[in-house]
Amino acid sequence: MRTNMDDSLKALTEAMHAFVSAKGWYAAESAKPQTPKNLAISLVLEASEVLEHFQWRDQHVDQVALASELADVLLYLLQIASISEIDLAQAVYDKLQHNYKRTWE
Repeated sequence: MRTNMDDSLKALTEAMHAFVSAKGWYAAESAKPQTPKNLAISLVLEASEVLEHFQWRDQHVDQVALASELADVLLYLLQIASISEIDLAQAVYDKLQHNYKRTWE
């Protein structure tokens, strides 16, 4: 199971880097500098757009639009992890192990 998640995240990260490179956003003179701070802000903004699908209702209506927003969140998360040199798959496994030991009240 570990290998499948690693491979999937690696493939998604590579696809994300190819897209960002194609747009020229890694260039020093880019109007959209790909810094951890800028990406974290974008991540939160996209996560807020996920919330809009549930505002004033208990269930979302548009499955395609929700999927698009969730993809945006994942792309920013992958990029933050990548440029911060964090193994996101390992971080997830570590967090799950930590959470197994926790109790919530």
